[in-house]
Amino acid sequence: MKTSTATRRFRRSLWVTSLSLAIAIPFALQAPLASAQTNVTASAAVTNSPASTNEVSKFTSPEDGWFDVSGFLKEKHGFLPIPLIITEPAVGYGGGMGLMFLSRPLPNAEDGLGRPNITAVGGFGTESGTWGAFAGDIRHWFDDRVQTMVGAVYASANLKYYGIGDDPALAAHPLDYNLEPKGGTARVKYRFGDSRIWGGLNYALVSTEVTFDLPPGTPGQPVIARDTKVGGFTPSLNLDTRNNFFTPTRGTYLEVSPGFFSPAFGGDDDFQRVVLVGMQYVPLSKELFLGVRADAAASFGDEPFYLRPFITLRGAPALRYQGEEIAQIETELRWQFWQRFSLVGFAGCGASWTEFEHFDRDQVIVTGGVGFRYEMAREYGLHVGVDVAAGPDGAAVYLQVGSAWTRP
Repeated sequence: MKTSTATRRFRRSLWVTSLSLAIAIPFALQAPLASAQTNVTASAAVTNSPASTNEVSKFTSPEDGWFDVSGFLKEKHGFLPIPLIITEPAVGYGGGMGLMFLSRPLPNAEDGLGRPNITAVGGFGTESGTWGAFAGDIRHWFDDRVQTMVGAVYASANLKYYGIGDDPALAAHPLDYNLEPKGGTARVKYRFGDSRIWGGLNYALVSTEVTFDLPPGTPGQPVIARDTKVGGFTPSLNLDTRNNFFTPTRGTYLEVSPGFFSPAFGGDDDFQRVVLVGMQYVPLSKELFLGVRADAAASFGDEPFYLRPFITLRGAPALRYQGEEIAQIETELRWQFWQRFSLVGFAGCGASWTEFEHFDRDQVIVTGGVGFRYEMAREYGLHVGVDVAAGPDGAAVYLQVGSAWTRP
């Protein structure tokens, strides 16, 4: 009997899920051993230098005398300015500025707890005419029992459409289009008992104007309304034992989050998404830290083309490698070789695919690169720096504030 397309997709999704968990679980089992080996981390290291008897500087560490903004961030109105240097190949060169306000520095907090409250606002623009503004807030309540997150965005992005899956015609001649999303999201998460397991529910409502440069009916152009509205709920279940929010050096993060979008929730179309994420951090020595991330995503139904899953590795342009399903893995090694300075090396592999009745459109890419970090706020475990990555479409530069795999 001939196997249906839906059955093949289900089996492949199941295979991707199994692969992601198979990668993540062995590392998770190593976490207690790694924790027993060392509790010394770059984000909470203490030197033997005597503390200064003078007033503590807002921009100098009393431990080692290096530049450190922990003291300033602890002020009532302390904030961290974040220059946004944009070299994302999908939108071209550009820049902007963000402000990040933090509270609750807890360097001795238990793994998985003691996250800072964060409020961020900013704006950006690029040479392609892309621009945007955003605001967000993450807050913790009731002794780390509840976490809330709200965010809003208004942007206009000039992009290129390469098709869903491997489309040779569009790969050689992509279609120019513009996305103008405006909307927001809100999420609440609850921690079960004394565990590090959280259950959450997210609601998002975004209205997007879609404009192609060429008239409707152009070969390869997706059929979509000029104005689309997406509304839906995404429940989630995750385990989080990372020892730090910004730059973890040990711990596990696992999450499954199925999303359900429908006109009943404020959108235009019915579709579903499921995302699996696994991350593991292992300290190999006092100065050497290994990180591994594996994730997979699948979409079903009438999802707008711009929301189809895409490969998000460093070195892969945003929205370039889309498919109905994707899977990817990336590993990173950070060497804190001297004082507050680190070198980073990373490599990744990702695949996307779209199955049709008689053929598939699979894409597989490999990326990698190097970077450096400086420990800017020790009490928060915040390292900042730059990554230079290479992939099939060339090189790209990324300004990193904390981990490249940040998950709140």
